[in-house]
Amino acid sequence: MSGCAAAGRDTAYMRLALERAAAAGARGEVPVGAVLVLGTEVIASGGNLAVASHDPTAHAEIEALRAGGRALGSYRLTDTTLYVTLEPCIMCASAIVHARVRRLVFGAWDPRAGAAGSITDVFALPQLNHRVDVFGGVLMEECGELLQRFFAMRR
Repeated sequence: MSGCAAAGRDTAYMRLALERAAAAGARGEVPVGAVLVLGTEVIASGGNLAVASHDPTAHAEIEALRAGGRALGSYRLTDTTLYVTLEPCIMCASAIVHARVRRLVFGAWDPRAGAAGSITDVFALPQLNHRVDVFGGVLMEECGELLQRFFAMRR
């Protein structure tokens, strides 16, 4: 696949993740969304649910990974790509590695909690037994604006 075709596909899936993020925001959750793709098929998606579920682990990434595990009948999500509107935190980055996700694509960088390079880079730890191909900044402005609007309304 050419670089342009891959970039177009990444943008299309990130737009789906943005839809999940907007739905989470409409429920009063921090607007982060995730979409899990195998080949060209969306097999799972998630949005933040921590507030409604009273579960600090219910981040969009975790919700998508859980649904992906159920869809594939395995916690190993080999050959999948996870699209997330915000750079994953340490918990989510660790879960992505443990799930054996092949590729992570995220939108906005998170300078306060991001674990793909902002405050640390979990994916670069040499001791881990799985490597994830990480690419950030896809639709970064749109992803960041959604979060900024949400927090501006809460102030």
